[in-house]
Amino acid sequence: MSKFLLKTLLVSTLIFVVSCNKSSKESADFTTIFEKSKGTETPEYNEVIEYYSELAEVYNEISLFNFGQTDSGEPLHLVVYDRNGIYNVDEIKNSAKNRILINNGIHPGESDGIDASMMLLRDIVQNDSLQKKYENSIICVIPVYNIGGSLNRNSHTRANQNGPLEYGFRGNARNFDLNRDFIKQDTKNAAAFADIFHTVNPDVFIDNHVSNGADYQYAITHLFTQHNKLGGKLGSFLQNEMRPSLEKSLEQKNIIITPYVNVWGNTPEVGFSQFFDSPRYSTGYTTLFNTLGLMVETHMLKPYKIRVEQTYELMLLVFDFTEENSGKIKDLRAKATSELLSKKTYPIQYTVDREKYRILNFKGFEGSYIDSKVTNGKRLFYDKNKPFEKETKYFDEFKVTKEIEIPVAYILPKGWHKVVERLNNNQIEYTRFKNDTTIAVTVNHVKDFKSRSAPYEGHYLHYSTEVFSSTEEMAFQKDDLYIPTNQNGIRYLLETLEAEATDSFFNWNFFDTVLQKKEGYSAYVFEDVAAQILEENTSLREEYLNKLENDEKFKANPRMQLDFVYKNSPYYERAHLLLPVFKVY
Repeated sequence: MSKFLLKTLLVSTLIFVVSCNKSSKESADFTTIFEKSKGTETPEYNEVIEYYSELAEVYNEISLFNFGQTDSGEPLHLVVYDRNGIYNVDEIKNSAKNRILINNGIHPGESDGIDASMMLLRDIVQNDSLQKKYENSIICVIPVYNIGGSLNRNSHTRANQNGPLEYGFRGNARNFDLNRDFIKQDTKNAAAFADIFHTVNPDVFIDNHVSNGADYQYAITHLFTQHNKLGGKLGSFLQNEMRPSLEKSLEQKNIIITPYVNVWGNTPEVGFSQFFDSPRYSTGYTTLFNTLGLMVETHMLKPYKIRVEQTYELMLLVFDFTEENSGKIKDLRAKATSELLSKKTYPIQYTVDREKYRILNFKGFEGSYIDSKVTNGKRLFYDKNKPFEKETKYFDEFKVTKEIEIPVAYILPKGWHKVVERLNNNQIEYTRFKNDTTIAVTVNHVKDFKSRSAPYEGHYLHYSTEVFSSTEEMAFQKDDLYIPTNQNGIRYLLETLEAEATDSFFNWNFFDTVLQKKEGYSAYVFEDVAAQILEENTSLREEYLNKLENDEKFKANPRMQLDFVYKNSPYYERAHLLLPVFKVY
């Protein structure tokens, strides 16, 4: 990890620095481009970094660090506020203060958080009462996560959005959507983010976005990580304390908010479900390490000025809530791993519980379908002159559809370098066998799966994966990885190494080579071998004859019959469909 501290403090010149800072504070102008333009413009990438660099030069409470590199060739920056000043990132790791991480510009066309964060940190360092209020917090901001997309500036790619005048593009320098990359980490951006995330180890994570979709009265919506998936006491705290508290605090500021309106091709008042943020998404990823995650989604059709201002207010309230509940949050996080392990099983698949819902007093606009002026069909039209408030069903309870028994450890052969690299990026603890070792493990074979027919974020993603298991004595080589589950990264392991989990490494194609047979047979040669196998193996012969008698498809296909014998013979390659992830119980 490359980290470069842009602000230095030299003890020998302390008096000089203090006097210079005092002078700079009096003369420096930190009015943002957003403010100068009366809420219509957002700065370019270089202007954002220059702003924070100057803020760090003037205020000791602000530091600016570089982490790694992104696909654009630029490093990923982290701005840190601490009342006492942070001069080395290890100070963040070792601090007992509240730690908050804010991510901006993951989709650079959605720039609301970029502007809100610039004003927010400036206002804190320029206000003694705010500094006093947040003296127990370290506030960390990624100014622009998708640097490549930010540099690809335009005024047209956000066709449905009401400002700013110019903005960045959704895809990064390699055209990845970075909010689908957190678990697979195809990009340098995601690897640098993991470095930042594990350095900060945030109690609370905020990712700032702008939503698309239906129209309604709200300028801002929230997308908390799904509470059943977060699970345990931490999930209950998020659902029953954190979310209601923030909603109430916003209401006291006359800001109305609703859950992210997860509805497409329909009007919200028919009811909608909570968005399920699996680990490919930012808040789904941060959940794996017991961080309370919140995605802010302002509404595309509302004026840019209002969207930025409400993002600003919501982040302030998150800071307040974190301060007020500091002890409880830290205690819940500290106990989350042991709580999970005590349950012995872990859910890896969910579905919406259609029997449970709560009622929202949803503030929308009357929608109808009218004749299109462009096509010969109908189009959806929201009438702004017909606002309403209606009781609407909101489904935010998910039920488990599949769970697995938590193993004591996983074993991964050393040759799977891309997986090992990601384990290292996420500070997963493991040891390596010092000698060749034979051990009894649970072996998983791929039973069935489906794959997308079109490319998705550089992959042909698998889904509906099923495995079947057996227990075998397996020989492992020196330096193969032994990965215990009793560690802070347990959920990361379960979500990536269990093939049936939504965003497993298998589903993201990391193990696709096991799906292809490397050896085969010539039928005319194997015929004689197969006959001998059936003659010598009574139980296999009986199974073969039973299938021949009762399975019409099998009976009609001689090639299938010969292949059955081959796959049940010693000649069939063991590696075919064998997942290279082994479980120790």
